[in-house]
Amino acid sequence: MSAVTSRDGTSIAYDRTGRGPALILIGGSREDNASLAAALAEHFTVYNYDQRGYGASGDTQPYAVAREIEDIDALIAEAGGRAHVYGVSAGGALALEAAAAGSALDRIAVYEVPYGLAESPDRWREYVETITDLLGQGRRGDVFALFMRTAGSSDEDIAAARNSPMWPACQAIAHTRAYGAACLSDGQPPTGRLSKITQPTLVLTGTKLDRHMTRLRPDVFQKAADAIAASIPHAKRQTLHGQTHMVDAHVLAAALVRFFTYGLSQSRVC
Repeated sequence: MSAVTSRDGTSIAYDRTGRGPALILIGGSREDNASLAAALAEHFTVYNYDQRGYGASGDTQPYAVAREIEDIDALIAEAGGRAHVYGVSAGGALALEAAAAGSALDRIAVYEVPYGLAESPDRWREYVETITDLLGQGRRGDVFALFMRTAGSSDEDIAAARNSPMWPACQAIAHTRAYGAACLSDGQPPTGRLSKITQPTLVLTGTKLDRHMTRLRPDVFQKAADAIAASIPHAKRQTLHGQTHMVDAHVLAAALVRFFTYGLSQSRVC
């Protein structure tokens, strides 16, 4: 493990593997993207990092999306001044925000950015405010339960999670649910900001919902991806058949290698 120091002094932990063009992975913790990093290391120098508030990275307060973008910029500088970037879920929203803000990115790929989970910006605002209130009361378990419910989990799934050995780890990262929500802004695709992105961008989704997301609309990720792709001048949509939000690392890696190596002309539905 190595670390860079972000502009506000926060230490950002990362693993560097492989050889080739620099590629930064954004998706919570290093552990979350470990399999993907291994699959990509044959083709790229992969920077797989803990976002602030996760793992071995710091968590300087107050939080702001702009600070997360500065973390990405610190990694880009460490990588030599430019890099590709891949982001999954709310990490995809952060990747897009960094690109819109002018970070020195070459190509961008995102997978199932969860815009549109709430029916309206007002409902999303209510979700964010409730998270803030619960965190202020120290009710970290309730924060994670609310996140699960918003992400489509049933009451039975939430009850099972609360009684499982993983629950303490879920509570430990409950504060990052607020961070992810901030990256998603008002919960809808920020079409105005997205239109500022000039880099080639690959917008990926699977074709199925995870079994713990069955309360979501079946096409929620596809609609969000269509809106993202329609807003970015040089964007292409790609669907990975048979994949869910928990995408297979090797299937995803094949699509990313093709895009980051050959560009949009070689991207295809698969």
